[in-house]
Amino acid sequence: MRSLAIFVSLSAVILFIPAYAQKGSDPKMNQFITNLMGKMTLDEKIGQLNLSGAGDITTGETTSSDIHQKIRDGKVGGLLNIKSVSKIRVIQKIAVEESRLKIPLLFGMDVIHGYQTIFPIPLGLSCSWDMKLVEQSARIAAQEASADGLCWTFAPMVDISRDPRWGRMSEGSGEDPYLGSQIARAMVKGFQGDDLQKNNTIMACIKHFALYGAVESGRDYNTTDMSRLRMFNEYFPPYKAAVDAGAGSVMTSFNEVDGVPASANRWLLNDVLRKQWGFNGFVVTDYTAISEMIEHGIGDLPEVSARALQAGVDLDMVSEGFLKTIKKSLETGRIMKSDIEQGCRRILEAKYKLGLFEDPFRYCDDTRAKTEIFTPENRQVARKIAAQTLVLLKNDHQILPLKKGGGNNLYIHPFP
Repeated sequence: MRSLAIFVSLSAVILFIPAYAQKGSDPKMNQFITNLMGKMTLDEKIGQLNLSGAGDITTGETTSSDIHQKIRDGKVGGLLNIKSVSKIRVIQKIAVEESRLKIPLLFGMDVIHGYQTIFPIPLGLSCSWDMKLVEQSARIAAQEASADGLCWTFAPMVDISRDPRWGRMSEGSGEDPYLGSQIARAMVKGFQGDDLQKNNTIMACIKHFALYGAVESGRDYNTTDMSRLRMFNEYFPPYKAAVDAGAGSVMTSFNEVDGVPASANRWLLNDVLRKQWGFNGFVVTDYTAISEMIEHGIGDLPEVSARALQAGVDLDMVSEGFLKTIKKSLETGRIMKSDIEQGCRRILEAKYKLGLFEDPFRYCDDTRAKTEIFTPENRQVARKIAAQTLVLLKNDHQILPLKKGGGNNLYIHPFP
């Protein structure tokens, strides 16, 4: 109990100190984006806030059957779940050659525990307690994903989960905030490396912010109710660790926090994430999270979209709430133009940091795609890491198999 009290006390001290100041801005990037935004129409700025599904859809269904024309019209900021150099090159070419301002697209996918070379699931990976191996697994995943055209991963998933009834606990690192924080930091470092403009790194996305693994009775997409003390000491540390490690993006969760859906929760996305922790990347929703807030009873699509934008969401994944309703909300005074411009700037900054304005096809190298994916060397590392995650039970005194007639003497041995 004493060690737990010390941990809680130290956590409180660490988490409640003033937030780090935001990292120094890049004057060259700021000037470039300011000049670009000066040329953009309102519709084009709103378009940057739209993340569409296309191609190899593996989650849900896309609502964008006319995706190519939307790209030409500047109504798409990025795509998810499309992979391979050949496919991504074709789509990126439309964006940078056929749209008015030739703004490149982001391409993201769930690269959670490996790309083609598969590593143990995150819950299994956590059993290794070896941060060098965890980082190496993310580094190889980033190398393979970037070789296949991707520049952004929806990982790491750092949600603390203590209820086995929750169906997504296998995607995280378990129940411990210290271990979860160490793994979050290692994964971000593995994905992003030391320079996002290198074409073998990809941008990380911390998910799901926040408390996604703490929903009542393990019910996914549901409500969360807990004290701020428990929130900051037990559930927030992995998110904070990933932010401090420099993750470029954060994904909102589906659940409510204090009665407000996370994607419309200004306290979460602005007060905690940006003001207290100093996060200066962009915030994306989970799949259709904006439109799904309608089911939480806080408004229709125009209302939930306006609330999400004002709370601090920059990129709408698939709902198209921003694309279809935000312009009207601006005209009626429901939102301000600065809300749109702020989100647009953050998306353009991410593209700049990834080097996409300098070379939109930097992740479309056919040679890399043929030589760096699912290599014997990568598979050997995956085998080594898998071996380090195994937890074995020793059959002392030949207790197993249990005798049918009873008389089984069970021994519990302390750790050596």
